[in-house]
Amino acid sequence: MIPGARVEQVQNGLVRGFLHLPGEPNGSGFVLAHGAGSNASAPLLVAAAQFIAAQGSCVLRIDLPFRQKRPHGPPLPGMAEEDRRGIEEAAAAIRQYAAGAVTLGGHSYGGRQACMLAADKPHLASRLLLFSYPLHPPAKPSQLRTAHFSRLTTPALFVHGAKDSFGTIAEMTAALAAIPAHTACLPIEGAGHDLRGGKLDWPAIWCRLSSL
Repeated sequence: MIPGARVEQVQNGLVRGFLHLPGEPNGSGFVLAHGAGSNASAPLLVAAAQFIAAQGSCVLRIDLPFRQKRPHGPPLPGMAEEDRRGIEEAAAAIRQYAAGAVTLGGHSYGGRQACMLAADKPHLASRLLLFSYPLHPPAKPSQLRTAHFSRLTTPALFVHGAKDSFGTIAEMTAALAAIPAHTACLPIEGAGHDLRGGKLDWPAIWCRLSSL
């Protein structure tokens, strides 16, 4: 735990997870959701939450509703809509602690659902922080998951592994051209979809996000 911050468990409605409360809050908040095979205790989400809380932001890392129903395995077809409702409820929950800007995001599937939610309801978030956005299934580059990109008006930072099988850096850069909002893609050299094998420079990520 970062000195000066405390972590509390949260369970209310569709929201289950861990709330990081900084000792000197700056008024901003974050909601971070996990990938299809993980949960709120994913090392990436924990590391992100600890760093962000150390900057003074409240952070809520959540178990998506599908994970609350299925302890293991990916979400079943038809679960995505409820997962987006869970992110929306988490955004409302973090506003009890953060009256300022709220950032939504997460890893892979969780980040994608946050991105889709922001496209439908742009008032929910000031920014998006998306780790390893799953641009397409591995080896299926024609099956793009970008139908909502043209409706996204929320600034977004895409943190993406240079060896990600769900989309190359070139593919990501090309896809982001369809987004009318300000975006940035931060490549992580040597990293795959799980972002292991590369160095996550948290101060650099924070700087790029803050510049959106």
